[in-house]
Amino acid sequence: MAGTSRGVDAPPGRARHIVVVGASAGGVEALRAFVGALSPGLPAAVVVVLHIPPDAPSALAPILDRSGPLRAVTARHGDVLVPGTIFTAPADNHVLVADGHLHLSRGPRENGHRPALDPLFRSAAADFGEAAIGIVLSGNRDDGTAGASALADRDATVLVQDLEEALYDGMPSSVLHHVRTARALPAVKLGAAVGELLAEVPAGTPAGDDALPAAETVIADGTTEVVGPTPGLAGAEPSGLSCPDCDGVLFRLPGAPAPRFRCRVGHAWSPASLSAQQDEDIDRVLWSALRALAEKAELHRRLGESAAVAGRRETATEYRRRADRAEADAGLLRRLLADDQARHGSGGPSPIG
Repeated sequence: MAGTSRGVDAPPGRARHIVVVGASAGGVEALRAFVGALSPGLPAAVVVVLHIPPDAPSALAPILDRSGPLRAVTARHGDVLVPGTIFTAPADNHVLVADGHLHLSRGPRENGHRPALDPLFRSAAADFGEAAIGIVLSGNRDDGTAGASALADRDATVLVQDLEEALYDGMPSSVLHHVRTARALPAVKLGAAVGELLAEVPAGTPAGDDALPAAETVIADGTTEVVGPTPGLAGAEPSGLSCPDCDGVLFRLPGAPAPRFRCRVGHAWSPASLSAQQDEDIDRVLWSALRALAEKAELHRRLGESAAVAGRRETATEYRRRADRAEADAGLLRRLLADDQARHGSGGPSPIG
C-alpha cells in the first residue's frame, strides 16, 4: 500500500498536496462551511470522511458540490488524486491514499466505524508527508486523533474546528489534547487557511519510513489477518481486554491516544471509543436481561394459575413466589437502567460518534 510520497515525480494533473478532512455528528454543516470557503483554484486534492451508517448511501458529494466552488464526487477505487476536486468516502468503505491514488477497502472497522478517519489520515501521512493537511471537524469520541498524530509526526499541518463552534467537540478536543501542534479555527476560516498554508507547504516531501503507520495502513487495507507478526506491530502486547466487534483479544499499541488497541483480525479501538462501545454492550445486555426477567415472571404467573386450577396449591404457591422474585429483580434492574439514563441524558438514540 502506502510508501514514500510521489509528489515530486507526479505526472501532470496529479495532486502534489492533499487535504484530508474528517467529521462525524454535527459535521455536515461544518463541512459545508469549510468547502464554501475553499479557493476555486485550490492546488490540492481534498478527501473527506464522514461517519455514516453502513447501509445508508451517502449524499455527501452532491451536498458539498453545491456548497462551494470545487467539484465534489464520491470516491471510487483507483481514482487519481487531482487538485481542485473533493472526494467523499462511500458508505462501508475505508478510503486510503497510495501513490497518488484512492484505494477503497472493506478492512476492519476502526473505533466502530467504516469509513473511519484514522485510516485515511495515516495513509495520507505515509504517502504525502508534510505535503498533507489534516482537518478534524465536529464529532463525538476521538476517531481522528491517532491519524492526526501520525500526520503531525510527519510534519504535516493539523487543524481542528473551533470547540465553541463545533456542535460536538469530542473529536476536535481530543486532537488538541494529544497533538501539540494542532490549531483550532472556525470552519469558514479553516477553508481560507488551507489556501494560505498550501502556498507555504513544499510539495512531495518524502514521508519517511515509520513502521507503525505503514503497518496499520496495511491492516486497514484488509490484506493481513494477524496483528502480532505484522511488521511494525511485533511489539504489541495482549491487553487482557476483548474486542467488541469479534470478541478476540485486544493488543495494546503505542501512539496517541494512549493506550490504543487492535485485535488479531485488525479491529482498532481508541480509549474513548472502546469505553463507549462497552457502555452500549452493557446497556444491550441489561435490556435483554430485563426482558428475560419479565418473561420469566409472566411464565410463572401462568404456571401458577394452571396449578391453582388443578388444585395443586403448594405448586401454585411456589410458582407465584418465583414470579414475585423475578418481578422484584426486574424492578431492581429497571431502576438501575433509569439511573443510568438520568446520568447520560434523555436516553434517546445518540448521534453517530
